[in-house]
Amino acid sequence: MENTLETKEIFSKRENLPCIAPLVTTVEETPQIISAKVRGHFPKWLNGYLLRIGPGKFEFGKDKYNHWFDGVALLHQFMMEKGTVTYRSKFLQSDTYNANSIHNRIVISEFGTLALPDPCRNVFERFMSKFELPGKQLFAQNFAAMTDNTSVNYVRYKGGYYVSSETNFMNKVDIETLEKTEKVDWSKFIAVNGATAHPHYDPDGTAYNMGNSYGPRGSFYNIIRVPPEKVDLGDTIHGAQVICSIPSAERMKPSYYHSFGMTKNYIIFIEQPLKMNLWKIVTSKIQGKSLSDGISWEPKYNTRFYVVDKHTGQLLPGMYYSKPFVTFHQINAFEDQGCVVIDLCCQDNGRSLEVYQLQNLRKAGEGLDQVYNAAARSFPRRFVLPLPVNLNAPEGENLSPLSYSSACAVKQADGKIWLSYENLHSKDLEEQGGIEIPQINYGQFSGKKYHFFYGCGFRHLVGDSLIKIDVVNKTLTVWKEDGFYPSEPVFVPVPGTNEEDGGVILSVVITPNQNKSNFLLVLDAKNFKELGRAEVPVQMPYGFHGTFVNI
Repeated sequence: MENTLETKEIFSKRENLPCIAPLVTTVEETPQIISAKVRGHFPKWLNGYLLRIGPGKFEFGKDKYNHWFDGVALLHQFMMEKGTVTYRSKFLQSDTYNANSIHNRIVISEFGTLALPDPCRNVFERFMSKFELPGKQLFAQNFAAMTDNTSVNYVRYKGGYYVSSETNFMNKVDIETLEKTEKVDWSKFIAVNGATAHPHYDPDGTAYNMGNSYGPRGSFYNIIRVPPEKVDLGDTIHGAQVICSIPSAERMKPSYYHSFGMTKNYIIFIEQPLKMNLWKIVTSKIQGKSLSDGISWEPKYNTRFYVVDKHTGQLLPGMYYSKPFVTFHQINAFEDQGCVVIDLCCQDNGRSLEVYQLQNLRKAGEGLDQVYNAAARSFPRRFVLPLPVNLNAPEGENLSPLSYSSACAVKQADGKIWLSYENLHSKDLEEQGGIEIPQINYGQFSGKKYHFFYGCGFRHLVGDSLIKIDVVNKTLTVWKEDGFYPSEPVFVPVPGTNEEDGGVILSVVITPNQNKSNFLLVLDAKNFKELGRAEVPVQMPYGFHGTFVNI
């Protein structure tokens, strides 16, 4: 068993990638609590739940899902208490799950899978079922009929925990029992067609998110504010408000986005050339296509940054652009010397969503290598946006006053500010396949100048290492074990410390080798040395996101 802090092997010298098909295959839920076998130790102060979510079932009867994102949400719970660890998992009892189970086939469409008509219905009924009313009602019915299989992340509003994806539905969950307690529809509270699964939080519990809206006036990116628990406006998301609506550059082709940035005073939204063709999406049922067929990478467009005052809802006038790129996850953002600094995991090719078709992930040998080699790598980059823009500033000069960053912001003749990024990494990260699923010490350093972030290295199509990056010195530390695939690293601070990396990293590590156990890993966040692992003798699929909750 090999553990390394530094890995110097170069991908090009490696044999074919090992098959990971078992990591994206249906598993059984484990509803009864089981005890994990602890090797090493878990700190006695580490008391709480690590909650994780991701797809865990990929077929109903003879019907099979096409895309990794389509799988049924499986909720995972690791409970740590005084050095002991237990595990349980349950499938989310969404309306989609229940309907598919009753019919023993896929009856609700997902991101990459179109639900086929009931074969028992006659030809005329099936033909007519493809048509919807035109105009505004067409949009409303298509987006209202979306799946409630919320499999992407745990989010928090008003002290309650919800599992979320990017549709207009969330499901409230009892984090002790993993039972669904309520289904919440964003559109019943505010005029949006969904919200991201990556909200941001102020220290007082106020939550901010973003969601699209579509209608006769065009497409809008809406910034949402949800009040904290102490504000008596009812439970769930009562009191939610749209504080700013940003019109899409193209009425029928808004940008797809997965997250956004937030500092103490500003929201940063990135409109990227990963486009959602609304006409293709709302007519997908008629055309016999899935929703994913309506999303396309169009690098003829540049990427644009918008900055909004989160207190007033005012959109700042600066027009910030960069060369085309795609970002799914922001790392952190902060303010310094009159600038907004935003750090992102960036890809120069926006076709990543196509790569994660299940048929690709389940390949082996040269076929899997070809899929991997065609996939974009993700690397951390810093952009600096000077605020406000001096209208009299000379053209062609860098407006950024930050001596510690090589990122530039140059005013052009048309008044636009052209942004050039700074790489936050050394060449060593290229050997690790780039980095994604970034996490920081969020509770103490979100929206502040910071030093470290953590993520997964991707020398495979799923994470195969854990990486700590020092964004100041651009150094990295790596944890890796051959044949094992760690998930999103979650930082948990030691109680009472002010040190940015004073704490531990938790990650669920799984293997396709059925002769070895999956486990919950705990690392010292300072030096990335293993403190312990809690082995669980059940199959687990590779998941998406999660959170730690103290008890």
